[in-house]
Amino acid sequence: MAAVTSQPRYGAGYPPSEFQTGVLDCCDDCGTCCCGLLCFPCLCCNVARDMDECCLFGPSMAMRSLYRARYNIKGSLCNDWLCTTFCMVCATCQLKRDIDKRKEQGIF
Repeated sequence: MAAVTSQPRYGAGYPPSEFQTGVLDCCDDCGTCCCGLLCFPCLCCNVARDMDECCLFGPSMAMRSLYRARYNIKGSLCNDWLCTTFCMVCATCQLKRDIDKRKEQGIF
């Protein structure tokens, strides 16, 4: 029996990358931005549903961190905390835009 010497990385199948849009790039997808501004709980539930998670965790730092780990997106827990604390709507819109772009590319 071989000893396990390292844990597998969650996003190991993906090369290191960045979010495909910035936190403040609302004009890249006005529909998502409007949804975030007019019905934020709906947007949160859409993000959570896309990620097969509980609707209550859609706008959270944990969801953003999980997504970054899953797709090997560069960043830090500190940055996730700052984005979700001070710009929760923008951070959630960014996450939804990235999910949609990855779906279009066939890598979600």
